[in-house]
Amino acid sequence: MAVLEADPPATGDRRRLARRATLALLVLLLLTAAASLTVGAAEVSLSHALADLLAGRDLDLRARVVLWDIRLPRLLTGILVGAALAVSGAVLQGLFRNPLADPGLVGVSAGAGLGAITAIVLGGLLPPALAATAGPWLVPVAAFGGGWGAVLLLYAMATRGGHTSVATLLLGGIALGALAGAVSGVLVYMADDDQLRDLTFWGMGSLAGASWTKLLATAPLMALALLAAPSLARGLNALALGEAAAAHMGLPVERLKRHAILTVACAVGAAVAVSGGIGFVGLVVPHLLRLATGPDHRGLLVNAALLGATLLLLADGISRILIAPAELPIGIVTAVMGAPVFLAILLRRRLPEV
Repeated sequence: MAVLEADPPATGDRRRLARRATLALLVLLLLTAAASLTVGAAEVSLSHALADLLAGRDLDLRARVVLWDIRLPRLLTGILVGAALAVSGAVLQGLFRNPLADPGLVGVSAGAGLGAITAIVLGGLLPPALAATAGPWLVPVAAFGGGWGAVLLLYAMATRGGHTSVATLLLGGIALGALAGAVSGVLVYMADDDQLRDLTFWGMGSLAGASWTKLLATAPLMALALLAAPSLARGLNALALGEAAAAHMGLPVERLKRHAILTVACAVGAAVAVSGGIGFVGLVVPHLLRLATGPDHRGLLVNAALLGATLLLLADGISRILIAPAELPIGIVTAVMGAPVFLAILLRRRLPEV
């Protein structure tokens, strides 16, 4: 298993590079966000809409519906989901000291997928009154509950006598993922044609279902996780030296593990609930930033949030353009964008062996 190298001594050059990267990524995110508001099947001029707002004029009905009710919640959802996935990947790579770690390793993605599949296939068995009340919330709530349930189960399995084994978290996450995949396979086998179509599109991820209602329900969870992540930075830096060395430095290692796992569960659970399965963002973004600006998590976590949000907005824009007026699932776009980049990194830079 590949292991992250210990952080090199902090240098002014690395810190300045990270700060410059933060500024550049912030500008890139703003430009990508502005472009995202203009991309879509409906032709609406963002500049004209801004001019009307600045002049105190009301937007016409079409522009208001397209920009305010459709594109803006989709934009904000994409920013939060991309940032949540990328930061979660960075936290897990630091926690496991493994550059190939991603949010799927702690079972949250598999658990969320199982919850969503269960809701789609077996949701029709609910009493009519309950099904009508749950409505569009059934799948997101089931996905979030499945993700959290998987993480809590894995954490309980890996903790003995107040000590949480990182190796057990890693291997247990793989085992839980396989088990969730097997149960999901049984449910998929039971599904009818309409349910199979829903399962396929949910599994490939999309921001097409974004709305103010879903955003207001999931945004606090993702925002809370993103705000909590920087507090883990110094601990993750120390953990790169090994658990024993970090403990001798006065780091509360067990509390760091617990906070890291719960932060990732909160971020990824909410992200998967609102967007479905989107891969490669949590794997590729932190790895690229480590190569470009160094492994210091104080800058890495912030830059991962900015680059992850930008990458997801870019993928969403491409998904809306390629086969317009239809949309390509965004998970396909992120895989096509991320896999070649990651393979190129692996071919050009050999990872250290243990």
